[in-house]
Amino acid sequence: MTQDELKKAVGWAALKYVQPGTVVGVGTGSTAAHFIDALATVKHQIEGAVSSSEASTLKLKALGIPVFDLNEIDDLAIYVDGADEINPQMQMIKGGGAALTREKIVAAVADKFICIADASKEVDVLGRFPLPVEVIPMARAYVARELVKLGGLPEYRQHVVTDNGNIILDVHNLRILDPSALEKTINALPGVVTVGLFATRGADIALIGTPDGVKTIEK
Repeated sequence: MTQDELKKAVGWAALKYVQPGTVVGVGTGSTAAHFIDALATVKHQIEGAVSSSEASTLKLKALGIPVFDLNEIDDLAIYVDGADEINPQMQMIKGGGAALTREKIVAAVADKFICIADASKEVDVLGRFPLPVEVIPMARAYVARELVKLGGLPEYRQHVVTDNGNIILDVHNLRILDPSALEKTINALPGVVTVGLFATRGADIALIGTPDGVKTIEK
């Protein structure tokens, strides 16, 4: 199976967690896009979706799925999204698509976070994938200097502006042995909107696409 076929398999596998009559939290990226395609097949059974990016919102609306503002929603049963890396503790690096802040907000509201990913995203230690950090533009140089002090090599993601109007620093050269601690440290830097470590709020369920089928991991 190709990588895209693995992504499609987990996107459709997540459909079984969708409850009729609910609003569904939907993530961003190529794997989440397959979930949106699957969700469209049951769109008449759900109330609609909450989206973590403008790109996903456009796709949801194009498929006739109502999109709600998160502020209109009191509770969210599930949030389905991909990951750039996921470790055995269900902690993740996310933000390759620059939607990390909205993804983190929707994940915080949801009762269950369902991570959908192909097997290439599984790692023992997070950090091989550059860690995205969303930063207010005026703080870019300061935050970069602070990230160097933490052992990272930050790189400004050129020509990328987040849906929130901010910039992304991708931090290379990290071997993240304590994701929760690093998440808190980076989030505490003035000018950081959020870091793409999903450790304090990790996944509850991971659906991993493998050549032998979809593997389900529960916390």
